[in-house]
Amino acid sequence: MTASTPSFQPLYLQIKALLEAGLAAGEWRPAEAIPSEQELAVRFGVSQGTVRKAIDALAAGNLVVRRQGKGTFVATHTEEKTSLFRFLRIRRNDEQEVHPASRLLDVRRGKAGAEAARLLILKAGDPVFVLRRVLDYDGVPTVLDEITLPAARFRGLTRARVEAYRGSMYSFFETEFGVRMLKADEKIRAIAADPASAAILAVAPGTPLLAVDRVTLTWGDCPVEWRRGLCTTAQHHYLNRLG
Repeated sequence: MTASTPSFQPLYLQIKALLEAGLAAGEWRPAEAIPSEQELAVRFGVSQGTVRKAIDALAAGNLVVRRQGKGTFVATHTEEKTSLFRFLRIRRNDEQEVHPASRLLDVRRGKAGAEAARLLILKAGDPVFVLRRVLDYDGVPTVLDEITLPAARFRGLTRARVEAYRGSMYSFFETEFGVRMLKADEKIRAIAADPASAAILAVAPGTPLLAVDRVTLTWGDCPVEWRRGLCTTAQHHYLNRLG
């Protein structure tokens, strides 16, 4: 234990915080096994039960994955199904989970405007990358994403590099740039499709769309992505499970 650890927290939460610090520092990389409960108990000078409870809390937060008979591993976005449906909340109205096809429209380098700077804790004018893509469900354009990323975190990002990667966008960020998306804050509102968005989504201008603004956070609750998704809702809906 360390003197800086808040003593008013339950002991397992203190251990959880120490393990999170190790994960954030890269002591254990995505998909790697962390030490056994017994080893961690010795390391931190606590009971194995306390360590188990701390790891259970990490697993509940999707930071680690327990594998029966193999141990506990650092979670990774390369586990496609877990990654995709954890962050992608658009579902068909018949509730079937369908993997959308992603179509990249463009990748450009720009400067952070006032809103991007505020949400990503940048200075106005700081360099950013902006990616636009369409998610097609059953061949129908359903979501138009505009993704803004701080350029300092994603050096060397190019359209060719995005297109060459086979996997989810968050797996790409983790594998290629070492940026792990841990959690997100979202705001949802209804808007009318402007002519440009309507053309991409193959709907009439003025068609109601669901606008989902997401700020995604990495270790230390540091924002590393601002994503605005415009979604058609004739055949799809936004699903959020509470509790």
